[in-house]
Amino acid sequence: MIWEGTLNLSFEMRLSERYSDLSETLRSAADYVIENPVDTATRTLRTVSRDSGISPAAFSRLARALEYDGFEDLREEMRKKINLRVNRFADRAERLQQDHSKQEAHFLDAHFAACQANLQSFMETVDRDMLDAAVDRIAAARKVLLLGALGSTGVVEYLSYMASFCADNWAMASRMGASLGGGIAGLDQRDVLIIVTKPPFSSRALRAAELAQQQGVYVVLITDTHSCPALKHAAARFFVPTDSPHFYSSYVVTMFLVETLIGVLVSRSGPAARARIAEVEGANRVLAEVWDL
Repeated sequence: MIWEGTLNLSFEMRLSERYSDLSETLRSAADYVIENPVDTATRTLRTVSRDSGISPAAFSRLARALEYDGFEDLREEMRKKINLRVNRFADRAERLQQDHSKQEAHFLDAHFAACQANLQSFMETVDRDMLDAAVDRIAAARKVLLLGALGSTGVVEYLSYMASFCADNWAMASRMGASLGGGIAGLDQRDVLIIVTKPPFSSRALRAAELAQQQGVYVVLITDTHSCPALKHAAARFFVPTDSPHFYSSYVVTMFLVETLIGVLVSRSGPAARARIAEVEGANRVLAEVWDL
């Protein structure tokens, strides 16, 4: 896929589109920039090179590969993105993790601080225009197919549950033994596929993204890393921070994002969504699925 208007794309967008095509050296340089945005933005190229063990020329080649005029232009974008509050939250989370390992802080406090840092970071970096565009496509779609695997399965189930209140054209892919191919077959440019996948990536999710794109489907991808192989097949992509002192990556921001998607969708849907929600609530009462006090 070739992006139009590259100059308007963020670093994350440019990188996600081209990451799989970069050499191993340029990937290492890109990984360092992603993991060390403050150092990249505030320190000299020579210092960044020394600390990363990657040559200055590699960072310059990375900038050109991502269609910046030079590394200084890339650095300038990183400077604009940095918000000191994010850094303080991250530092605080790191300290609490260290304290926890020394039994100087309760895990509850460490996890809370990490979730705060993740949410703050997401709010500073999320592409709101892309979010609005994705909601518009979802609202106009003939069908919306949802796919999650491994740890992401529960999030997609929750998204499906919320959507069932306001729309009748959403479905889970490959649910209860159903064929994934059967769910994707027949989809085209009128449809949307929403995928949630994080390391270790589900190979089925990656192949589904590629197949759906080939059929013209609007693919929405939610992941936590620019190295996700499915990013190049996605029309809309969202990166959700997952840092945590837990042994498992956090899904707090992922839940926040899917709830936001549904919230924005309902806010724009007008009377039809309200009528659908009321109808579903009424049916639930008739079927005694809920207990009214």
